[in-house]
Amino acid sequence: MSDDHPAVTSRRRALKCLAFGGAGTLFTLAGGVLTPIDLALALTDRKASGPGGVPLFVQISDTHIGFNKEANPDVAGTLRQTIELVNAMPASPALILHTGDITHLSRPEEFDIASQLLSQLRVTELHTTPGEHDVADATVSEYFNRYGQASDRRGYYSFDHQGVHFISLINVLNFKPNGLGALGQPQLEWLEADLKGRSASTPIVVFAHMPLWTIYEPWGWGTADADQAMGYLRRFGSVTVLNGHIHQIVQKVEGHITFHTARSSAYPQPAAGQGPGPGPLTVPGDQLPRMLGVSSVTVQRHPNMLAVTDSTLA
Repeated sequence: MSDDHPAVTSRRRALKCLAFGGAGTLFTLAGGVLTPIDLALALTDRKASGPGGVPLFVQISDTHIGFNKEANPDVAGTLRQTIELVNAMPASPALILHTGDITHLSRPEEFDIASQLLSQLRVTELHTTPGEHDVADATVSEYFNRYGQASDRRGYYSFDHQGVHFISLINVLNFKPNGLGALGQPQLEWLEADLKGRSASTPIVVFAHMPLWTIYEPWGWGTADADQAMGYLRRFGSVTVLNGHIHQIVQKVEGHITFHTARSSAYPQPAAGQGPGPGPLTVPGDQLPRMLGVSSVTVQRHPNMLAVTDSTLA
């Protein structure tokens, strides 16, 4: 097929849009409350971080380096565009959180390409959690050889930054019926101990790959033992839980806990229950922009919750 063919031109334009629709999410800290702002919006509006907000971190998810099917044959290209957007931010965040599926098949060459690309980010620290696609190798070692030092190769760890306590959890090693993720008792005991003695006023950010609440059990979009983890977090006044895996934005607020799943920088997936199951969603090139969008998120003071406004790229 010629590059001048309308379908190819349309798909190339749509893939360019993907870098904006799935670039990532900027989080700002204002008054001890974490606020997610769509990265594309933050780049075009210097006031997008809100009054008193300062860039804190950017969430990138599901880059799937190695994927080359019709849904997006150039995932490395859209990741490069995402990195360019992050580097062009008026005020650079100190942290990047990658919420899993860095690669598509856990192959060494895929990790090498991802590492080379992610090294171009102009940030101080990159923190990761693995997706199921990152631990698909026979020895489950490729991810941990590269990113396991922070967690002593366990996959879960915590750190503090600018008064915020960050917790990375892993829920992609022990799947339950229907493909639900699981944390496991050793990790839950570690989490309980990690939170003990911390002031309830400490802002908490938890990030893992699979959703830490059940979005759609028939497709395994959830974590079987997440309720126990949330029980340890409910006493805190500001908790933000970040996940990837489903390649689309879904949010829930439960008390002081805000749940937020991110778009992928690789390809879209169907909405829960629409179609035979999850997986790369391929649509005609002229329809792809309608499947992606831009979200602006603000904090409503009364009640104290997130308000989301979505606009499609079409």
